[in-house]
Amino acid sequence: MNIQEKTPMSYVFTPPAITALPVRGSDALFPVRRVYCVGRNYAAHAIEMGGDPDKEPPFFFQKNPDNLVPGDGSFPYPSGTSDVHHEIELVAFLSKGGENIPVGKALDHVFGYAVGLDMTRRDLQAEAKKLGRPWEVGKAFEHSAPCGEVVPAAEIGHPQSGAIWLKVNGNMVQEGDLNQLIWKVPGTIAYLSGLFRLAPGDAIMTGTPSGVGPVKRGDVLEGHIDGVGDLKVTVA
Repeated sequence: MNIQEKTPMSYVFTPPAITALPVRGSDALFPVRRVYCVGRNYAAHAIEMGGDPDKEPPFFFQKNPDNLVPGDGSFPYPSGTSDVHHEIELVAFLSKGGENIPVGKALDHVFGYAVGLDMTRRDLQAEAKKLGRPWEVGKAFEHSAPCGEVVPAAEIGHPQSGAIWLKVNGNMVQEGDLNQLIWKVPGTIAYLSGLFRLAPGDAIMTGTPSGVGPVKRGDVLEGHIDGVGDLKVTVA
């Protein structure tokens, strides 16, 4: 019997649940397919990480869909590291996909936005960089992308400016403005769609302002993006 003849479809084990995030003002959830992350997309952060924002085209790495977890909860301090850093980011969520999407049409593909954190095992990432290896060990670990509710663009439009900041235990540590993004959301989508076939359910973490730094157990992280929302996470 070939696989097409098996009814109903059977699996060797129960498939994992679909990663999905709450949508503001709706009972429906946003299902996540892939998570793309833009590296060094604020000039000051590129400089603090040793890059040159005037010379670098955008570059990308990925997190796993199930690394995304609904915000306003806890972030378990991960194993294998002693240097976990916070990175506050605007996250764009796509409801339409495609390849070679024109910049002028890119925002038509965006369903909405959220406040997210790209938590990073910086010591493991630094070792990977030194050895010329991929970053996943530093970036794509469990619970590494706490994320707030998805806010539909139909409700808030497409934020192009506005404060983005993160406080740790009430102290401001990261502060910037969305207008400081080197590659704006439309340009990022257009460029990324030349490398991958984008699809509904894709999430794009757009980069972080300067001021990244370590967290420790018990820290309370409070993030905010004007017009999008807030996120509060406690390091467990």
